[in-house]
Amino acid sequence: MKIVIETPVEQGYLDVKSGFNESLFKSLSPPFPPVKLLRFDGSQKGDLVTLELNFIFFKQKWTSEIIDDKTTDLEFFFVDKGIQLPFFLKKWKHKHRVISSGIGSIIRDEIDYEAPLGILTYLLYPALWLQFAFRKPIYRKIFKRTGSR
Repeated sequence: MKIVIETPVEQGYLDVKSGFNESLFKSLSPPFPPVKLLRFDGSQKGDLVTLELNFIFFKQKWTSEIIDDKTTDLEFFFVDKGIQLPFFLKKWKHKHRVISSGIGSIIRDEIDYEAPLGILTYLLYPALWLQFAFRKPIYRKIFKRTGSR
């Protein structure tokens, strides 16, 4: 199943690229489940990110490896692939794109996921969509243009 969410922001794509760091990652954590960042190497090929999801009665680890990254004249992107996933996911691939757009840019999340059971893949869609829609106002606030350019 695929989810695509776009968020226009005021800063240029290279400024947004430099803001994709551990601090941003922590800011993007949803209210539920609470997420503890156990490891954050960065967003370059070979880097690892490990989270602990707290579902109150149990915890689940999620580790993703950055399998690709590239910066061009118009775009920056990196792709994370789940290598240790919570029980409700069988497959996870997330392409984070920051695309130049006039004086600002567009942050585009392209998620491809699959649950262990087909019906669960469809049932997860609203929850996962909401988790990423939750990021939109955070992205807009963090990547707001400051001063006059």
